[in-house]
Amino acid sequence: MITSRAAKPEAPLDIEERIYRSVFEGVMEQRLTPGTKLPEAALCELFDVKRATVRKVLQRLAHDHIVELRLNRGAVVAAPTPEETRQIFEARRALEGALLELAVEHATKADIAALRKQLAQEHEAMHRFDQPAWARLASSFHLQVAALGRNPVLLRYLTELISRCSLIVALYEPPGNAACEHEEHERIVDCIASGNAKGALKLMQTHLRELEQRIVLHSEQPEPSLAQKLGLKT
Repeated sequence: MITSRAAKPEAPLDIEERIYRSVFEGVMEQRLTPGTKLPEAALCELFDVKRATVRKVLQRLAHDHIVELRLNRGAVVAAPTPEETRQIFEARRALEGALLELAVEHATKADIAALRKQLAQEHEAMHRFDQPAWARLASSFHLQVAALGRNPVLLRYLTELISRCSLIVALYEPPGNAACEHEEHERIVDCIASGNAKGALKLMQTHLRELEQRIVLHSEQPEPSLAQKLGLKT
């Protein structure tokens, strides 16, 4: 006879990471838009944790510029200003360009094959009109290319910048636009595969400038529930 066992409770670090990833991925997939309130009480209820755990995660998210902690108002998803937007994209172009040049230098045939697989997933998501998956894969592509630079310090900084760019796109880019154009990604991979660092860098710089230029300074979107934004409900 098989006896059922109670589910093993999550370790403190596991649940903290799950809350962090829920918020982070909500931002990356543009479900959590800038200015969204993250009430401690609601997060405690959704994840069945104490306030101390939620506050610890919110502090980490604030450190990573994903949320802002406002005195007597609680936590909200960060909302970059137009000037911050310009500075963030400027920093991203410089940092991503440096990592791209390193990626061209270090990329192996297996790395190129992995990038081609990523592109195939992008293409599939694009043709089934899955905007959240498309946005996630677009950001993931940039991080996957950057990781080929084999410099984890630079990659850590770029990860922060890309998450902040996702916030900006969610706030400012007109609905229905792709975060990135699939064909541009394909051309960048072709340059990496052929060892053309100069061509890859030129394409990436143009790609990022066009993304910035598509941004407009307003957004009107319906307000889903916090649980939906965290991916806990459909």
